[in-house]
Amino acid sequence: MNAHTPEANGRELRISVTDDVYEQLQLLAASNHVHAEEYAARMITDDVARARFLAGADDFISEHAAGFAARFGPSAAGGQAA
Repeated sequence: MNAHTPEANGRELRISVTDDVYEQLQLLAASNHVHAEEYAARMITDDVARARFLAGADDFISEHAAGFAARFGPSAAGGQAA
C-alpha cells in the first residue's frame, strides 16, 4: 500500500513526526525500495499483527496452562518434569 496504489478497503491515517524521524523513515524505505508511506504502513501493519499474535498467545496460555502443568509439570505421573 502506498500513495500510488492504495489498498482496497484501506484507511488513511494522518500522523505528524519530527523532521528527523521522517528523514530516517525515508532512508529505511529507500533501502527497501518502497515509498516512505508504504514502509510506514508496513511497520504499523506488522506491529498490529504482532500485538494480535501476543494477545492470542496470552489467551491460549490462560486457557491451557493448568492442563499443561497437570500433564507435564513436576507433579505429573512419574514425578519428573518434562
